[in-house]
Amino acid sequence: MRVTQSMLSNNMLRNLSASYNKMGKLQDQLTTGKKVNRPSDDPVTVMKGMNFRKQVDKVAQFQRNLGEVNNWLDSSDDALDHVGSALHRANELMLNAANGTLTQQDRESILAEIKELRKTVQDLSNTKVGDKYIFSGTKTGTPLFGEDGYPKNDNTDLDNPIEILTGFTNSVEIEVFDGVMLTVNTNGIDMFKNIDEMFQDIEDAIESTNPSEIQGFIQATQEQLDVVLMARANIGARQNRVEMMEHRLTAQEGIAKKQMSENEDIEYEEVITEMITEESIHRAALAIGARIIQPSLVDFLR
Repeated sequence: MRVTQSMLSNNMLRNLSASYNKMGKLQDQLTTGKKVNRPSDDPVTVMKGMNFRKQVDKVAQFQRNLGEVNNWLDSSDDALDHVGSALHRANELMLNAANGTLTQQDRESILAEIKELRKTVQDLSNTKVGDKYIFSGTKTGTPLFGEDGYPKNDNTDLDNPIEILTGFTNSVEIEVFDGVMLTVNTNGIDMFKNIDEMFQDIEDAIESTNPSEIQGFIQATQEQLDVVLMARANIGARQNRVEMMEHRLTAQEGIAKKQMSENEDIEYEEVITEMITEESIHRAALAIGARIIQPSLVDFLR
């Protein structure tokens, strides 16, 4: 086959174009740090990358969920800690009030403090995280202690009387791992109602000035304290579980990012070496092309 000048020129241009393409691809890799910059570069790697990225995003979402779980548990524990302090103080006041030597003024002072402690506990039952009431079950937009006191299942809602309390006793759950739900709220309606009723009884007993009635509330305040401590112990157990889940998610995040990096990221030293090699090949192709095209008819006749 006769090789013409135009064939040599076309071959040279085709080779130079291919060389430019390779250098362009390597340049993109060095600029972005990624092996593939468009799906057509390597569809298999792109598909794997999508799956790894989904895994990383899912772990990040679970970590955000754990942050919300911590908010609920920490706020619940703090609120119950203050409830416990109020009950401790009420217990001390009952010990003093049971003393038959107290004057009427002393009793009035104790009664005033008991009323303030009762209001404090009522306020604590409406503790919020963000705009959500954390002791109101799934009725997070409704305060547990409202204008009519605590919710009562008095069947006044003829359409759905049971629903009145159902929402307040429901559990609020947040997903913290694939298929793993964690209860973040503390069912406080019975606890706060019982404490409130106890304070009401204490007020009635002090106003009746009967030391024998007051004596019984020393044990009652201690029993309510035990209930609060049990609730806090339950919260503490869940906080420990959350801590373990955080460690697990951190490990999962590291594994997923490592897999994603191994799949997508380039080895810079390898790509730079390949780029230098490709540049040398390109310069050689230019030099050879210049020698092939340069001779003209005058050069031939000279």
